[in-house]
Amino acid sequence: MTPEKLYDVLTKYAHTRGMELNADREYVMEICEGLLTNQARYGYRSCPCRLASALTDKDRDIICPCRYMPPDVEEYGSCYCGLYVSGDWNAGKVPHVKVPERRPPELL
Repeated sequence: MTPEKLYDVLTKYAHTRGMELNADREYVMEICEGLLTNQARYGYRSCPCRLASALTDKDRDIICPCRYMPPDVEEYGSCYCGLYVSGDWNAGKVPHVKVPERRPPELL
């Protein structure tokens, strides 16, 4: 899969969930490349903004879309890595703040 194809897939997924991808396409393409690199490296698309362990069971919570994405977007308008965002976030109606890490310390 190419980053462009993944972009299309993720865009469709985001829309089914009432979200959008970050309007900064260049940034999103970097995330897509990271997801594909992790897919090749580990066999699953772990979030490129977090360190994966290479153990699927241990990393299940950070396989994109990660377990923390829905509450992050709900509370901050953006997920931890800034891939998935709300329409209000893209429109500048929500402050763009650094989303805190929700992943429990024992999994880091």
